[in-house]
Amino acid sequence: MWALASLLLAGLARAAIPNAMLRGMPSLPKFPVPERSITSPNGTALPPITTVYYFDQLIDHNNPDLGTFQQRYWMDWEFYQPGGPIILMTPGETDADGYEGYLTNETINGLVAQQQNGATIILEHRFFGYSNPYDNLTSQSLALLTIQQAIDDLEYFVNTADLPMPGGDAVKPGQAPWVLIGGSYSGALTGWTMVNKPGLFWAAYASSAVVEAITDYYGYFTPIREYMPQNCSSDVEAVIAYLDGMYAANDTTGIQTLKEAFGLGDVVHVDDFAGALQYNLYDWQSLQPDVGPGAMFFDFCDALEVKDGVSAGPQGWGLDNAIYSWGNFWNTTYYANVCGDEDAETCLGTYNTNQSYWTNVTINDANRSWFWMVCNQVGWYQVGPPEGEPAIVSRILQPIYEERQCVNMFPQAFAYPPLPTTAETDMMYDGWNLSVPRLFFANGLRDPWREATVSADGLNKPNTTSMPIYEGDGFHCSDLITENGVVDSTIAVVQEAGLMYMKEWLAEWTPSA
Repeated sequence: MWALASLLLAGLARAAIPNAMLRGMPSLPKFPVPERSITSPNGTALPPITTVYYFDQLIDHNNPDLGTFQQRYWMDWEFYQPGGPIILMTPGETDADGYEGYLTNETINGLVAQQQNGATIILEHRFFGYSNPYDNLTSQSLALLTIQQAIDDLEYFVNTADLPMPGGDAVKPGQAPWVLIGGSYSGALTGWTMVNKPGLFWAAYASSAVVEAITDYYGYFTPIREYMPQNCSSDVEAVIAYLDGMYAANDTTGIQTLKEAFGLGDVVHVDDFAGALQYNLYDWQSLQPDVGPGAMFFDFCDALEVKDGVSAGPQGWGLDNAIYSWGNFWNTTYYANVCGDEDAETCLGTYNTNQSYWTNVTINDANRSWFWMVCNQVGWYQVGPPEGEPAIVSRILQPIYEERQCVNMFPQAFAYPPLPTTAETDMMYDGWNLSVPRLFFANGLRDPWREATVSADGLNKPNTTSMPIYEGDGFHCSDLITENGVVDSTIAVVQEAGLMYMKEWLAEWTPSA
């Protein structure tokens, strides 16, 4: 049930985001924080896992004279015994408060800690939540939000932090083995850190790790199209082909009629309408193996494909029914979920740069901070596919649609739509080519981020004992959640392999200090 609750929370939290792409951020699944008292192995009562600790992190690793800021972290040492590993995770591009469950054995982090007598830490990423070098998110402040600064944060924390547990001042690398775990963007950060800081972490586990920065990331929708019900994908393809055909023919009257069928006649620009149609597909990312009927994505497909209790065949019901049914789903159910009481242009439009969405520089705005990283270094613009490939997303949507919004959000930084430096990112941190020892990759066939991971179609990266690559039938970061292995045996295989390798690798560690 937690996954369904998480899905609903994600839907509410991301409502009324004009940029559809930000609904598909490469982020960790969130689940309720376990409410229980914890004790150490000797029976001592420990602080609640929701206890917040603070670390004095450098504002700028290239200029330490600028001083420090307070970086939040959380810790659990219920399984720790001297000599055990320290297991570190950053949840990545989000407010880390609420991710304390990743300290426990309800996740792979805690399973490793339990198996190896280790302690777990969650460290908030700079410029997310309340770990901010400056008290605003202006372009000038965000200049210090880079992949390298984030990696350097991990290094400085590991080498400098005196942890709040007994003996926590004597577990620096060399005194104790450190393990880095991450998922999604933070999984990529895990891989990139292993490349950039060899030897800092003894071992690492990267789930759904998007190690390859890609500007034109139409591959986001490939696993969705492959694994969603075929009748549903057939009908979505029909509507998208109809829209794109009218756009190519400059049939503005036909496009307006289609927009009105969805209750979106007030959306002024056709690219914003095409972006709105992506929203239903982004709900796929919230799915997990224990989610079924009642999830928004399946409600959407049922609305298109079930008539009078009968499901369509693999070809769907056809264009006319698809327009009516999909439009009706927006009118009766989905619009309120996405936009609430806002009008369609305010909610879904991306051209009014006076909206507070673009101008508000208040801290703890994950969308703004993440968009800075997207515009500058990683891209991952979720757009329509090349001609000749099946399309469940309109080809009206190209990287320029997102790049234009970078100017909306950061006019002080960008005078014209910027190209993200994805080639440089992949060169610096090795992207798909990374090869480092004692790094375990876990991926899912049904993950929309699969095509940016080492399990991308056609990459054929070898699975070795030095850098194992395992893939189950899961969705996004499914293997991080213990319960998913109970529900899906293919995910259990991935989790068991990860635990086996951690046991092997940690047995090889010897102190050097």
